Amino acid sequence: MAKQGMIEPAPIVLVSAMMLIVHVYGPALAQNTSTLEIGKFSDAAIGEALPDGWKPLTFTKIPKQTQYEVVKDDGRLVIKAVSEAAASGLTKEVRIDPHEYPIVHWRWKVENLLKTSDATRKDGDDYPARLYITFEYDPGKVSVGKKLKYKAGQVLFGDIPIGAINYVWERRALVGAVIDNAYTDFVKMVVVESGSQKLGLWIDEERNIYEDYRKAFGEEPPLINGVAIMSDTDNTKERVTAYYGDIIFKKVAE
Repeated sequence: MAKQGMIEPAPIVLVSAMMLIVHVYGPALAQNTSTLEIGKFSDAAIGEALPDGWKPLTFTKIPKQTQYEVVKDDGRLVIKAVSEAAASGLTKEVRIDPHEYPIVHWRWKVENLLKTSDATRKDGDDYPARLYITFEYDPGKVSVGKKLKYKAGQVLFGDIPIGAINYVWERRALVGAVIDNAYTDFVKMVVVESGSQKLGLWIDEERNIYEDYRKAFGEEPPLINGVAIMSDTDNTKERVTAYYGDIIFKKVAE
């Protein structure tokens, strides 16, 4: 698979994910509350594979899919992901202004790391857990060079987001690192957890998406148009188990 650019096509995994997430924009979410409950997994029913409002995120060239289901863990209903040489996710279409709701809060737990994963290599581009956020194209908020690159991508792939941030649990990269995706610089990997110290524990995470986008891309962020969770092991051919709790967007950090 080749890296996305002016000439070379983007990898099918990343492009398929982007296109599926933004295929149909959902209605703008109400902006009159202090929080937006995007992933209310704790209200789902045990055994469900698709919580309300969420859709499968699958890839045509990857036949084996990660398995997702609603389970009870530590007294709460959450999403359990089991990936074995597989890749797929769950996605939800949204329209959120990151200026209005800059904070994303979520919970996750990872049972094991991937022994051969590496955020800098295509053959190591797998993660036990990731929160995937995509942004829609706003020509008034991107540089001339990025506009040209985006237009070239549209010719090849149709409607794609202008950028995406992956909040990931990495094997060895430093927490806080912002890494270009191994396939495309339209996607930035933000390391929020790394290593084995917190394996098996529920971790509450909170990030300022507005600031992370500005740091990663050097521009003002456009609207958020998609949120996804994904555990993938198609490159490393390993097995991983992870859990995802509720996902909330907020106006103010706690």
